[in-house]
Amino acid sequence: MFDKKELCAKITELYPDIGACGIDIDAFYSTAKGSWIIELKKDEHTLKHHLEKHDAKDCMDGKECVALGLEIAQLKKNIESKQF
Repeated sequence: MFDKKELCAKITELYPDIGACGIDIDAFYSTAKGSWIIELKKDEHTLKHHLEKHDAKDCMDGKECVALGLEIAQLKKNIESKQF
């Protein structure tokens, strides 16, 4: 098993745009949902993504999580559109 710091570090490694854009990342395990909740924040923009246990394990094994990657890209697009 792994903890939230390890998961956040691995997500940031797989998706370096998170750090480059100044997006804060946090994670916690929801026993009620049986999944990890990934929170991404920058200014007034926030995103919560449910990462199933098997997807979190794949992420820790260095495999990209397509759904999370798409949401990160959308958050980045929303942030960039507000800067102009």
